[in-house]
Amino acid sequence: MRNVDHIAIAVWDIDEALPYYTDVLGLPLVHDERLPSAGVRLAYVQAGNVMLQLVQPIGETAIRKHLEEKGEGLHHICFGVEDIPRTLGSLPGEQHAQVKMGGRSRRACFIGAKPNGVPIELSELEPYER
Repeated sequence: MRNVDHIAIAVWDIDEALPYYTDVLGLPLVHDERLPSAGVRLAYVQAGNVMLQLVQPIGETAIRKHLEEKGEGLHHICFGVEDIPRTLGSLPGEQHAQVKMGGRSRRACFIGAKPNGVPIELSELEPYER
């Protein structure tokens, strides 16, 4: 694990949530995108060396279910890694985690371990070039 890439916060509406981070806290918006394949909209704000990722559901998705069950708030912590398959190979029981294309054109996956109830995502440090 190289660093904390981002901390994800599940929200119902990015357009309503974002002004607090950008206008009140003064954090710059660095990226805003929709991932139809994952059923989410993502907005990233820079907070020092770490990004906060706001995650909004689009359609009936796992994020929507999370929000319905737990409400808005912390969703997961993502660690940046050089190579996901190699990293998964070094984590006990994680060799078969499903790698997908995540935000910012980077390969990403959630691992099965949820220490202290917090889901862990891995994201490659550089955009994936096919």
